[in-house]
Amino acid sequence: MKMLPSDRKESSLQPLSRAWKQMSWLYYQYLLVTALYMLEPWERTVFNSILVSIVGMALYTGYVFMPQHIMAILHYFEVVQ
Repeated sequence: MKMLPSDRKESSLQPLSRAWKQMSWLYYQYLLVTALYMLEPWERTVFNSILVSIVGMALYTGYVFMPQHIMAILHYFEVVQ
């Protein structure tokens, strides 16, 4: 059975479509769990921006300062000289 060009295009988009549906479902779950679905779009944008900023700062701080703290703990317990 020979595939038509439209069939190839459809089959190549199927994984993308499935991934998009999965991401949409996860986003809707996030909205429901955090009760953000009750907010107006601009309020949701402000909340998400603040949340992303806080998470970004926490990740950056962990990346920058955790090695120093780990080395201090290892020196304290004399694991590293």
